[in-house]
Amino acid sequence: MRESWSRHSESIEKSREYHKRYQIAVNSPIRRKILKLVREGKNLDEIKDELALDEKQLDYHLKILEWGFCIVRDGEKVEITKEGMVVDHIE
Repeated sequence: MRESWSRHSESIEKSREYHKRYQIAVNSPIRRKILKLVREGKNLDEIKDELALDEKQLDYHLKILEWGFCIVRDGEKVEITKEGMVVDHIE
């Protein structure tokens, strides 16, 4: 699901979709906490434990963060993207 901004900048409609998805992803306090923990280098088990989430809950939030361009996942490895770094500037 490695989508880039360039694929969404071709038209106004695609740009709106990009911004909509991004806004949905970062609008949740729990997802912002997840972003901070990913940025700190925590693994998925540590994030799950720290936020008292079960496997399904964490996977749900990770999917939305990925869909919203905030993280990139490769199996158990999660990396924060430039878009995900917004967590440094909010709250």
